[in-house]
Amino acid sequence: MTERSRHVLILAHTGRDATVDAAASALALLRAGGVVPVLTALERDDLAKRCDVHGAAVLGDEVAVEDLELVVVLGGDGTILRAAELVRHSDVPLLGVNMGHVGFLAEAERDDLARVIARVIERRWDVEERRTVSIRVFQDDEVVHEDWALNEATVEKAARERMLEVVLEVDGRPLSTFGCDGVVVSTPTGSTAYGFSAGGPVIWPTVDAMLVVPLSAHALFARPLVVPPTSTIAIEVLRRTSATGVLWCDGRRMFDLAVGARVEIGASTRTVRLARIHSAQDRFTDRLVRKFDLPVSGWRGPAS
Repeated sequence: MTERSRHVLILAHTGRDATVDAAASALALLRAGGVVPVLTALERDDLAKRCDVHGAAVLGDEVAVEDLELVVVLGGDGTILRAAELVRHSDVPLLGVNMGHVGFLAEAERDDLARVIARVIERRWDVEERRTVSIRVFQDDEVVHEDWALNEATVEKAARERMLEVVLEVDGRPLSTFGCDGVVVSTPTGSTAYGFSAGGPVIWPTVDAMLVVPLSAHALFARPLVVPPTSTIAIEVLRRTSATGVLWCDGRRMFDLAVGARVEIGASTRTVRLARIHSAQDRFTDRLVRKFDLPVSGWRGPAS
């Protein structure tokens, strides 16, 4: 009986020469290991002008998303978020190789590519489930838009010169009304992204919660909030002003919010699966220190 072919998608940020070189190496290593590399049609056409894509299958034409074993992402967090969109309705895990700067979602750095592909060929990885949020937008009690996010959903003012007037609600009860630049609702994964930049706390991935961070809010009570995943956060654009808003999901997908719009955000039952090749000894604390270049000199550790 013929063994079924293995398919691994290579998703790359092809705007950088270093990433193109990494993609070429990954394709060659997968082929040599008996794994069929897969590319999106657009990236196959792009890479074909710059490297050898012989033997690579095309996603959607020759290989379905459900037939993928894994997605190896070559790029920064933005490319990993793009990959998450591609596999949203499947259980295919993502393995990120950082080709950018911080790359907090990535599992490995560019110099580690050969070892990463070797682990892929050997099927040696673990899977970590990451919480996502689901978003619904109402206008006059009618659902006008639905979306989701791995990092965060953000309600922001549409015009730079006008403040956005909102009321924040938690679990069906109003919490505070204020003028602001916006409100970020993030997952623990997103707490090191926009939520962190806005002054919110870092939440460990093992903590199942949602983070709410008002942006430049004019209010006495506008501190970051950490709420359980069972909660529903609602942000309403108040009718008493003419200022409109914009909903951003993971900083990639945008929807215009009219006056009176209501955005409801809650935990989703669908997770994003991240492949991990490092041991349990590579803890989240170490990742924070490494990614943010935090000073730890003088640390002596626990007494033996």
